[in-house]
Amino acid sequence: MTTRTAVPAHAPDLSYDDSDSANNRFKSSFRSYFWSAIIVAAGAHVGAFVYAPEFTAEDIRAEVAEIATIELPPEIDIPEAPQAISRPATPVIATADIADDVTIAPTTFETNPVDALPPPPGPKRGDAVVDEETPFFTPFTVAPDILNRREIVTAMARSYPPMLREAGIGGEVHVFFYIDETGRVKVTRLAESSGHPRLDAAALEVAGLYEFSPAINRDRKVAVWVSFPVMFAVAN
Repeated sequence: MTTRTAVPAHAPDLSYDDSDSANNRFKSSFRSYFWSAIIVAAGAHVGAFVYAPEFTAEDIRAEVAEIATIELPPEIDIPEAPQAISRPATPVIATADIADDVTIAPTTFETNPVDALPPPPGPKRGDAVVDEETPFFTPFTVAPDILNRREIVTAMARSYPPMLREAGIGGEVHVFFYIDETGRVKVTRLAESSGHPRLDAAALEVAGLYEFSPAINRDRKVAVWVSFPVMFAVAN
């Protein structure tokens, strides 16, 4: 038995026809777009090759300088290696009896009398011995310092020769001082003259009034020779 469904005569048409859609239109015109683009690109390349200026590569070849020949140095004769140093002989232990007096010198007073001994060494420089002839250097770590500067200035003004002072004549006298361990001046000597004997004599006269602090070498007070200038000048 066949069943049929009746369709009313006034029912709407629900079928869809996509033949005129945008997608179909694009697909149908794709070939024309593709070949048009190929033709335009080919024309652009042909125009570029025909109308573009010609380019030439720059010559970058390197010039090779002429190679100069160098004279080789003469051959050097290498001397032969020196002979090896011979090894020392093997020591041999002596078997004979050797007396003690052969290797040990006698040290008794009978064989070495006191009268034949050398004299003891003399005093060294730096000891409490004054050398009034030749000043010498004694090492020290703290130099002596003048303690009575005002008294020295007053003594210099008093000892300045009046004739030289009125004439405006001055000078600098260098004086050697020998200072003992207590800082007392024991000896004074002229080290360098000023050129005026009277100024030199006045400087030596004032030098005897100097008082110093003792020089120190590490932790010990020492006697030293030092040189100080004594300057006479006219005040303006």
